Amino acid sequence: MTVHYRTPGSGPTPAAYDQQYGAGPAQGGHAPQGGYSPQGGYSPQGGHAPQPGAQGGYGQPGYTQPYGSTPSHQGGYDQAYGYGAAPAAQPGWQGGELGPPMAPPPTARKRRGGWVFAVIAAVVVALIGGGGVYAMNLLSGGGAQPEDVLPGDSLVYVRVDLDPSATQKLALFNLARKFPATRDSFSGDDPRKALFELLGKGGAVDGVDYARDVQPWLGDRVGLALRAPAGGSQDEPEVVLAVQVTDEAAARAGIAKLDKGKDMSGLAFREGYAIMAKTQQAADRYAAGSALSSNANFAADLERLGEPGVLSFWGDMGRISKLVPSGDREALGLVQNMRVAGALRFDSAYAELTAVSSGGPASSPGEPGRIADLPASTVGALSISGLGDMVAKQWPTLQKSLESAAGSQGGDFVGMVRQAYGISLPDDVVTLLGKNLTVAVDEQGLDGDLPNVGAVLTTDAAKAKEIVGRLEQAVAASGTTTPQIAKVEADGRLVLASTQDYAAKLGQDGTLGDSETFRTAVPDADSATTAFYVDLDKIEKYYLNSLQGDERASLQTLKAVGISGRQSGDTGSFSLRVLFN
Repeated sequence: MTVHYRTPGSGPTPAAYDQQYGAGPAQGGHAPQGGYSPQGGYSPQGGHAPQPGAQGGYGQPGYTQPYGSTPSHQGGYDQAYGYGAAPAAQPGWQGGELGPPMAPPPTARKRRGGWVFAVIAAVVVALIGGGGVYAMNLLSGGGAQPEDVLPGDSLVYVRVDLDPSATQKLALFNLARKFPATRDSFSGDDPRKALFELLGKGGAVDGVDYARDVQPWLGDRVGLALRAPAGGSQDEPEVVLAVQVTDEAAARAGIAKLDKGKDMSGLAFREGYAIMAKTQQAADRYAAGSALSSNANFAADLERLGEPGVLSFWGDMGRISKLVPSGDREALGLVQNMRVAGALRFDSAYAELTAVSSGGPASSPGEPGRIADLPASTVGALSISGLGDMVAKQWPTLQKSLESAAGSQGGDFVGMVRQAYGISLPDDVVTLLGKNLTVAVDEQGLDGDLPNVGAVLTTDAAKAKEIVGRLEQAVAASGTTTPQIAKVEADGRLVLASTQDYAAKLGQDGTLGDSETFRTAVPDADSATTAFYVDLDKIEKYYLNSLQGDERASLQTLKAVGISGRQSGDTGSFSLRVLFN
């Protein structure tokens, strides 16, 4: 199964995802597109739900009811997955933690708002590393989101959703089955209780009983926002928390027990959420004021982002930079006017962290990278386009930052580099970086003394070769012994490699782009201006031998890692995917 997420500016709207992939079959209807196959796996073809008594569904007779109802036939679901009892028709996690196990959150410190941040941290840990997955009957994903109640002038926003869209729940369920650690832990029927117990281990909820004080009112979504401090940049940003609730009266009593230190004494309610702030006056103001979802910039960024997954975030770097002391603002450099929105979401084959940006330094679309043209035997590669143009345009800012880091002033830094390495800044660096720089490591040679490592520079090949020669002379003059660099000029490119054979291999068009693993890990690689790829299956033999048990099995489940990014004008997009076997 592969879930195709909407890329910026195209594809279905977020609301269309459940319709496309299925928000659960109606009574007596069809299975969602992408249903379960007779083998028990997720089938991209979908089809009809198996009929009672027929071989299908989960490999045993009878799983024909819609999600959210109990199977009428003994076996089926229970026998296939070993849960022993039919799933209850209530929210629940029937799997376990997702992905390789992670360490529990550190012991909560006694500080202002400690329990608030512990809640956010525990939810993230539970979802990404130590938490569970949902039962198939949790398929709604609708209702108000935290951004619908948090302040419209927020600088930073983080949302965790324990009730995401149907496609996300299905993907989480499938991924969790791949890891040994997910088969036994978090087997209860309430993920919120699991999170509460994580907090309890850290001492963040001492004296609070989950069943009595929390369960009656706690919903599925949590949002945190940071606002500009009222007293100016010298004060800490103001924290506002929105927690979905099902019973306002019970929530008021339960929150009072949780917030014993009155770190956030303000409490108000809006659209099914408890809004917590430092003062009651602030909480009342937020409950009546404009929401973040009505912020035009925020709404536009979330629209470009698409599916928000189980975790999403947003930040306005331009406004945040104004809170940084003037002496430190230069460190923000190229991102000081940028806005960023991102999400953590899942497919049955991979986990993806994706982000979109706007307001960054203006640039031309850039020449697509050549990572897909590398040899099929490539185990790792990095390709970046437009670095040369970026350095040329941003050199005054970069020079100030470099001089500050090196402790030099004015032209002394440029002269020092020329004297030490024989190159002229920024011109020679712009030439070397060129239109595209691709670095690769090959599977062949990893067992030898000298691995096959190389770089392909799309630039003025003759000029770049001369600059590399000057660098080699400078290194040799310093007394440092380095391997000879092989050089090949090919079709407007300069290839540098550890061996002559590998340089010649990189000078020809390869077939890495034909690999399904590569195409999944690096989506739309042919148009990406930034790309990164590591084939873990090809190198796992170098690190698995020292591991045993569940740790070894979990790492064997990891297949590849890929990054793809695009930059055009002042907007960009980014995707990081971790693939699973």
